[in-house]
Amino acid sequence: MILLGTLINALLIIIGTIIGRLLKNIPENMKQTVMYAIGLAVTVIGLQMGFESGQFLIVIISLVIGAVIGEWIDLDHKLNQFGQWLESKVGKNKKGETIGIAQGFVSATLIFVIGSMSILGSLDSGLRNDHDLLIVKGLIDGFTSIILATTLGIGVLLSAVPVFLYQGIIALFATQISRFIPEEALALFIQEMTATGGIMIVAIGLNMIGLTNIRVANLLPGIFVVVIVVTVIYQFQLMPLPSQ
Repeated sequence: MILLGTLINALLIIIGTIIGRLLKNIPENMKQTVMYAIGLAVTVIGLQMGFESGQFLIVIISLVIGAVIGEWIDLDHKLNQFGQWLESKVGKNKKGETIGIAQGFVSATLIFVIGSMSILGSLDSGLRNDHDLLIVKGLIDGFTSIILATTLGIGVLLSAVPVFLYQGIIALFATQISRFIPEEALALFIQEMTATGGIMIVAIGLNMIGLTNIRVANLLPGIFVVVIVVTVIYQFQLMPLPSQ
């Protein structure tokens, strides 16, 4: 079953979120300190990913163009509107307060989707029916979702949907991807996509700490810009590739 690893990954995120919500009734001061701790850890994770770039100019170009596109279509506002609609349907807690579904959804999705494990694990599932890497990723995501859900709310659970779709599509089309995309180009894309996403994760961490109020969702188009930039670089051999 090609989608087994992806399905397990998504289910572990859902289970982790449910467990995290059961642990939500902790004192406010403790919750705030936990939020700061998570924010600091997320920032460090993002920095580690950002340093994986071999050509940081790609990261800068992708983030800048992505930010322009994101602000132009106002992706952050649209996601927040969607989150508010969900909150009006299912996001009320016992005190009648709304839970930040959009924030939890965007933050968790970036953390769970960005990175080499998503792509390499999905390719392994599709090409060799080997789900070990995605299962390991699922365990990591599951534990992470427990922590995130205690502070960011039920929106973390919704991140299981884009995780399933993203990894599932890669797994289903793994044969075509390996056939039509050269290994060097794929390696460069994974490297620079991870770094670009890492910067976005740094922004999430800083937002969680309260130091910034960056509209992270408006940076998301930068991931698609990475694809275009890497394609141009590979076609015209403008920069050294990772294997060279």
